[in-house]
Amino acid sequence: MEGVIDAHTRDLLTRQPGFDWTVTEFVRVVDARLPPRVFHKHCPELLCPVVSTPVGIPVHLQLLGADPEALAANARQALNLGATSLDLNFGCPAKLVNRHDGGASLLRDPARVRAAVAAVHGAVGHAIPVTAKIRLGFADRRLALSCALAAEAGGARQLVVHGRTRNEGYRPPAHWEWIGRIRSRLSIPVVANGDIWSLEDYWRARTLSGCRDVMIGRGALADPWLAPRIRHWQLTGKRLPETPWGARAEILIRFAHLQRSTLTDRVVASLLKQWLNHMRARDPEAARRFERLKRINNLSELLTGLAA
Repeated sequence: MEGVIDAHTRDLLTRQPGFDWTVTEFVRVVDARLPPRVFHKHCPELLCPVVSTPVGIPVHLQLLGADPEALAANARQALNLGATSLDLNFGCPAKLVNRHDGGASLLRDPARVRAAVAAVHGAVGHAIPVTAKIRLGFADRRLALSCALAAEAGGARQLVVHGRTRNEGYRPPAHWEWIGRIRSRLSIPVVANGDIWSLEDYWRARTLSGCRDVMIGRGALADPWLAPRIRHWQLTGKRLPETPWGARAEILIRFAHLQRSTLTDRVVASLLKQWLNHMRARDPEAARRFERLKRINNLSELLTGLAA
């Protein structure tokens, strides 16, 4: 997801009704208070009168770090810059992030999860909500509930749970029933996450976890109409037709044009293929296009190949 879910993507994915809120890519916190430009890079919506996408969907700023003092300092910085919600990432499975004591690496010690959440909550008080995202553990699930309870004890107002351990990465299946075990023990809202690619997956995730809400990430890139599809079914009980290739190509092309305002064509081409790669697992035409275009670095040629 890194590099693709930016302000432009949040804009495009929320133009149709479906999402209730969105989350930024994480701001990496190490040992110092970061300058405003770092926050604005990850969340340019902070510069708007309301921290939301252009259609008004709230944007939550996400922090990733392990040092409570540094997290607190950056939480205060974010609050001063206008953040309306702070999310803490304890779910990132990336080896580089974990090797530097971030993301899911903290799930090996629930006390560290609690300390991190408590530091951020203490820094912002009740001015804005603090939420968190975890996995079911690092190498195994033995500490899943303990980490969830630690986040709640630290002051998290909501918890997103990805239904796999760090070592399971993104290998299916997601263990939605384990999310249900956590939900039944917490008093704060729990949101189910992981392997939600379709309307059927959404319903199974809700049924097995007992959660009212779900978070979708890769599924929204694979099918940009997944959230609208879920919302339409919630409101009408009817299914929208499958997303045709023409609609997928159109959103990719819009994405490229928005990115060209700040990035070089070569970088935009790379991001475009990254998004197309997410689509190909769930759409045969996207898979065919990816195989045909994956070695093309010229953006104009790439856009022509998408539209043809």
